[in-house]
Amino acid sequence: MPGDNALKLPSYGGQALMEGVMMRGKNHAAMAVRAPNGEIVTYQEALPDLYRSKWTTIPFVRGIFNLWDAMGLGMRFLTRSANIASGEDQKIEGKELTFAVLVSILIAVALFFLLPAFLAGLIEKHFSLSAWWSNLIEGGFRLLILIGYMAYIGRIPEIGRVFAYHGAEHKTINAFEAGVELTPEEVSKQSLVHPRCGTSFMLTLVLISVIIFTLVGPLPLHWRLISRVLMIPIVSGIAYEYIRFAANMMDKSALVRFLIRPNLWLQKLTTREPDLTMLEVSIEAFNTMIEAEGTGI
Repeated sequence: MPGDNALKLPSYGGQALMEGVMMRGKNHAAMAVRAPNGEIVTYQEALPDLYRSKWTTIPFVRGIFNLWDAMGLGMRFLTRSANIASGEDQKIEGKELTFAVLVSILIAVALFFLLPAFLAGLIEKHFSLSAWWSNLIEGGFRLLILIGYMAYIGRIPEIGRVFAYHGAEHKTINAFEAGVELTPEEVSKQSLVHPRCGTSFMLTLVLISVIIFTLVGPLPLHWRLISRVLMIPIVSGIAYEYIRFAANMMDKSALVRFLIRPNLWLQKLTTREPDLTMLEVSIEAFNTMIEAEGTGI
């Protein structure tokens, strides 16, 4: 894991793609994808000024922004990578891409927020439980659905390869933050997990939702469902700040390292050990982003 010196470095992030990796800097995002002919195809684009606006520096608000970014920017790059990896000329963009993003958001909200709330609401009514127990059960359902979903899709071969590229992305970021030479052989020695991972964010979101929704108190079922949707930005903002805090403090505090262990453990479900060819792609994505940023390395 990165040492104290790493905290002085830029906080780069990334995302696994179809047969590739996307890396995001402060001003640019770049990706590298292995095409069917074996070549590595790269692409980079400048991020809009919105990414450098004051909204991205305001605590709690920036968490909401980053959640939307993960859906919008991530989906666009994922779609582009799928087009390259498949070798097909047909592209999904414009209104079709916007529709795909909105459908993905609706499915995620229904699966991870509304379904657990609905099931817990029925149990609360049937057994006359207190709001505290009801929300604890809801959080348990949410956690089980999250873990079950990750475990299930990880068994799909194509998704398994995406998870391996996820591991390559983590290893590359960890190598940069540790000051290690960015070669496949050296990067392969790095850890598969990283404290700023989106998987860690999801677990934190589940745990914090138990606390926040309990504070809301008992509600009729229809208001319970409505409140879960309306409070997603609040819960997301708090979860994001916790992840930032933990990432910055884990090398300084034994307590933080203990608290963040479940987050790192959960990443085992969404990462696989990458081979050297995958690390080569991830490194190429990182170097393309660095070159676009104009910072050098």
